[in-house]
Amino acid sequence: MIVAGVVGLIAATVLTYDKLQLLQQKLDVANGDADEVAGFLCDVSRWASCSGVMSSEEASAFGIPNSMLGMIGFSVLLALGVVHVSGISLPRWMWAGVQVGVTAGVLFVTWLQYQAIYDIGLLCLYCVAVWIVVIPIFVLVTRASLNLWRPGSRVARFLSNWTLLVVLLWYVIVTGLIFIEFGSSVFS
Repeated sequence: MIVAGVVGLIAATVLTYDKLQLLQQKLDVANGDADEVAGFLCDVSRWASCSGVMSSEEASAFGIPNSMLGMIGFSVLLALGVVHVSGISLPRWMWAGVQVGVTAGVLFVTWLQYQAIYDIGLLCLYCVAVWIVVIPIFVLVTRASLNLWRPGSRVARFLSNWTLLVVLLWYVIVTGLIFIEFGSSVFS
């Protein structure tokens, strides 16, 4: 949780900074202080554009930029990871809360993946970094939860034995959907 929390927090922080820069640039254009909105370092091709994704309606949920939600969530995961590795045993209710949070996170990320691939038609590389860490966080927390609440169940045993395969299969599916939708433009 610590490594994924750090990576996710860094990506969410960069996205938040870029979102604020984008809003400032749009304000400058509206006020006549600039001619156009400049791109960002992660605007690397016609299919990979952070500024394009951040300019979309889907970049803010509940009136808050998604990256700010990520900063909150990854900070909590990072803190819980530090507490966990320090040997402090977390109460079951806290693990239940973590499971609810990471389940909401993976559902939100899945919705964002769909939006980016099929509706926006662009990928944000920092967003993809968030996707990459949220998937194993969900699988690992779910495995721990099943082993805590349903030890020995078929699902708990399966997930314990095949954690890496589940994560890799999930990555392959998302990557496949990207390649199917964007085709050869991924390589241009």
